[in-house]
Amino acid sequence: MRIALFATCLADTMFPQAAQATVTILERLGHQVCFPEGQVCCGQMHANTGYFKQAAKITRNHVETFSPVLDGEWDAIVIPSGSCTGAARHEQGLVAEHVGDTALAKRVEQIASHTYDLTELLIDVLGTEDVGAYFPHTVTYHPTCHSLRIAKVADRPYRLLKAVEALTLIDLPDAEVCCGFGGTFSMKNSETSTAMLA
Repeated sequence: MRIALFATCLADTMFPQAAQATVTILERLGHQVCFPEGQVCCGQMHANTGYFKQAAKITRNHVETFSPVLDGEWDAIVIPSGSCTGAARHEQGLVAEHVGDTALAKRVEQIASHTYDLTELLIDVLGTEDVGAYFPHTVTYHPTCHSLRIAKVADRPYRLLKAVEALTLIDLPDAEVCCGFGGTFSMKNSETSTAMLA
């Protein structure tokens, strides 16, 4: 498959190894990965804080950057972030509708139909749960609110983790309880966020 990577601004600035690992996995599985250079942010932070006009500009950029998927240049778009997957598939359309741009909303919907969280792409599209990983450590997994409730990746991350050679996966009690971070929520409501984390 030919897959376009939407690395996300968070990965680009803070966790570039996540985007790099995505490319490594997909190429090791025999797929071609490209990085559209026009990509920036998904606009989620702007939309979540009520800056719909600014979010619409970001959404237009996303649509322009990833439109080649509609012409068959790529087979899919992959995002290694549940939050940004949710934004690209749901929030961008709401932003377009909020600013009254129905043509943009339609394009967002078309592109969203080719957009996958990394775990979905691996399991649902590529049909693999074992990516050849080895990690001889004990870990737990805390699913993010957006990956569960917006991107709806369900148990896919667990299924991938269970296939990792030598990994011991421990269930996290109350795993579906929010950590309190919530992006801009943690900045605007830091006391509440900290209490939720505790």
